[in-house]
Amino acid sequence: MNRADPILERAVMVASALLGVEVESVERIRHGGRNSRIFRVRAGSESFALKQYPTRQDDPQDRLKAEADALRLMERHHIHAVPRAIGIDRERGFLLLTWIDGSPVDVVNEEDVEVADRFLTAVHALRYEREAERLPLAAEACLSGAEIERQIRARLLRLDERRRSEAELVAFLDGSFVPLLDRVLVGVQSRMSAAGLAYDAPLPHNRRSLIPADFGFHNSLRRPDGGLAFLDFEYFGWDDPVKLTADFLLHPGMTLTPAARGRFRLAAERRYADDAGFGARLDALYVLFGLRWVLVLLNEFLPERWEERVKAGLGADWSEAKRRQLARAAELLDRMSNEAEGVVHSNER
Repeated sequence: MNRADPILERAVMVASALLGVEVESVERIRHGGRNSRIFRVRAGSESFALKQYPTRQDDPQDRLKAEADALRLMERHHIHAVPRAIGIDRERGFLLLTWIDGSPVDVVNEEDVEVADRFLTAVHALRYEREAERLPLAAEACLSGAEIERQIRARLLRLDERRRSEAELVAFLDGSFVPLLDRVLVGVQSRMSAAGLAYDAPLPHNRRSLIPADFGFHNSLRRPDGGLAFLDFEYFGWDDPVKLTADFLLHPGMTLTPAARGRFRLAAERRYADDAGFGARLDALYVLFGLRWVLVLLNEFLPERWEERVKAGLGADWSEAKRRQLARAAELLDRMSNEAEGVVHSNER
C-alpha cells in the first residue's frame, strides 16, 4: 500500500483499531465522490471490507448509522445474504464489515429474481420487530404522490440553473419532459381518486415497510457457488413498498428481461398482499417514478456532481458524459411515454 496516501493511511489506522491487530494491506476498491469509499483490508488469512462514508457536511443523511442499524437488525434475525457489521468508528465515519467474495451480477436468471424476492420478504417481516420502530424513513422516501411530484420539481429546479449553458438539456426538458409530466400528473391524480387513494396524504404507517432503498442486482454480488449477496444499505428505512418495487423495475443500472420484470411484479404483489391498495398505487405512480429516474440520469449536468466524480478519479470528458446521459434519459422518457398511455387515457375517457 502507498503510505504516502493520507486516505489509505487513515484507513489502515482505523482498520487496525477496529480489528485490534496490525493489518497487512489495505486496497481501495471503490473511490467514492458522493458515494462511499470501500477498502479491502487483509489481516492474517482474513479479509474485511472497510467502508468510509461522506461527512454529514457533504450529505446530511446519516448513511453510516442507517447501514449499521440495518445490518445489525438483519443479523439478529438471521438474514444471512448480507455482510455483517464488525466494528464502527463514528468519529471518522467508517464501518468495518465482513468481506464477501463475488463478482458483479451481469446476467440475471429466474432463480436470482426468486432469491431477491425471498430476501425482500424476510426484510418485510422485520417491520413488526420492536427495534424496527426506531428506524428512520428511507432516504428520499415517497409516501405520497405529492411527495414524488415535489422531488421531481426540486430536481427540475436544479437542472433549470443550467439553462444558459445547456441548450440541448433545456430543449429536452421544455420540449419533451415537462409536457409529459404535466399530462401524467393529471392522469395520476384522477386515477388515484377513482381508486379511492389519496394523492396528497402520507401513506399510513401500517401500509409502510422497511425498504433497502437502491435495491437491485447492481448492488449485489454473485458468490463463487452461484448464490447472491446483497450490499449497500446506506438508505435503509421506512417507505412505501411501491417505491421499492418501481425503482427495482426501472433502475437504469440493471438490465431485466420483460419476463424477469413480470416475475418480480407478481412476487411483490404476493409479498405485500396485506396492503389492499398496493397494486393500484403501483399502477398509478409507476410512471411518476420513471420520470423521477429520467432526472436522476441527468445529474451529470450539475457541476458539483461532476467535480465530485473528477476528484474521485471517475470523470474524464464532461461533454461526452452529458451527451451519454442525455441519450439515456431520452430513451427512458420514450419508454415512460409509452407506459403513460394507460394513465393519461384513463383520465381522458
